[in-house]
Parts: sequence; C-alpha cells; structure tokens
Amino acid sequence: MRAKELMTTPPYTCGVHDMASVAAQIMWDRDCGVVPVVDDDGRVAGVVTDRDLCMAAHLRGLPLFSIPIETVMSGDVCSCRPDDDVDAVERRMSERQVRRVPVTDAGGRPLGMLSLSDLALGLQRVGDIQKKPGQELAVTVAAISRPRDERPAISRAS
Repeated sequence: MRAKELMTTPPYTCGVHDMASVAAQIMWDRDCGVVPVVDDDGRVAGVVTDRDLCMAAHLRGLPLFSIPIETVMSGDVCSCRPDDDVDAVERRMSERQVRRVPVTDAGGRPLGMLSLSDLALGLQRVGDIQKKPGQELAVTVAAISRPRDERPAISRAS
C-alpha cells in the first residue's frame, strides 16, 4: 500500500509569516493536530502541532495572534512521498517519533498528510486489522481517530 492511498487531502497549510492563531484556526476547523508551514515558494519549511501552540502560549504568556508561527514551528520535518510504501513510512515515523508526516512532491510542496489515524483507518477499511493477531491497539486507534462529526453522540447521565 502506498502513502497516497491513505493520506488526507487536501493539505491545509499556513505560511512562515503567519501568526500562530492561523494554524490554531486550521486545526479547529479541520479537526487536525498538525499543520505544515510553507515558505514563500509553497515548500514545506516546518510543521506546527497543537502541543507546540499550547506550550508557546503558556510559556510566553501571550495570545496566539501575537506569536509568529516561525518561532514555534519545528523545522526538522519528517516527510514522505506519495509513492512511498506505507510500511516504510510507518518505520520512519517510529524512528523519528512522530505521529503525522506531510506527503510532498519532488519539489517539497505538500500534497497531503499521513497520520497514525490515517494508517489505522486505512487498515481497518481494507480489513487488514482484523486479519493480524494482536492488533487491538490498531483497532482502538482506528476507533478514536474517526472525525468528530462521525463519532457517536455521548449520552450523559443527569
């Protein structure tokens, strides 16, 4: 299976000159926890996570609209190409200890995102999770990875 078969598209990005609030709004609107940051030529220059934003706001004591994204993004980006084998990408994610990677073209421009959630949901879709013994964790990740609007309503006891 290839990265392009499981990646989430389109990639929603922010620019290196944006403020952190732009990335936070994308995360809220798109129900995601990472946003690729692109340079003026549209190439991935970094990524920013929801944790990066929370920690920056807390440690600096500033609102996100006053924090430049380039001061909180990680410039050490682990990415993959659309035709990369999913198993190889998964190994790379494990080695780099990242949950999500931008999928880029040969020029470094983002085409999509591939996350642990995408991997779990993709395996569930093709039925591969049920075929492998000991995949309870993958089943759980797939279940909690469903988008907000696809999750069952929680009934609350009064």
